[in-house]
Amino acid sequence: MPEISRFLGIIITMYYNDHPPPHFHVRYNQQKAIVDIETLSILEGKLSSRILALVVEWANLHKTKLMNNWEKARVNDTLEKIEPLE
Repeated sequence: MPEISRFLGIIITMYYNDHPPPHFHVRYNQQKAIVDIETLSILEGKLSSRILALVVEWANLHKTKLMNNWEKARVNDTLEKIEPLE
């Protein structure tokens, strides 16, 4: 599962050839979630409100890059790193 970004201890990854809808995976300590790229809602798992707010802020800035990576992952192409939240 390639890591596409890391910031403030939050790790963002995507699986190759993963199931729809387009999404990314988030890990922070013991917290894990799958987040829908379009709606930025949690599809599975749970994040604290503070971590979710940071992830949503980051994802809003990079929605186009996230979708590009999703399309690349669907065809097993190399994913691009996305800038961290600063």
